[in-house]
Amino acid sequence: ILHITPQLLKMPSKHVWYSYDEDADVLYLNFKKPSRADDSEITDDNVIIRYEKGEVVGITILNASQRSNLF
Repeated sequence: ILHITPQLLKMPSKHVWYSYDEDADVLYLNFKKPSRADDSEITDDNVIIRYEKGEVVGITILNASQRSNLF
C-alpha cells in the first residue's frame, strides 16, 4: 500500500469513503464516488488495488480485522 501513497496524494479529491463487511472481514476504501474500476491488482498481502483509467479509485483489504499494523 505504501508504494501508491504518492499517487493518492496527487488525486484531485481528498475524500475517502469506507465501509466494512464484518461477515466477510473486508474493508473497502473508495477515493472516488462513484468509482467504476476497470482494472485491479492483488498484492502479496491480500490487498486489492482498484484502478479506473490508470488512476487508483479504491483499495480492498481482505482479512481486515487480523491486521494490526496495516498503515
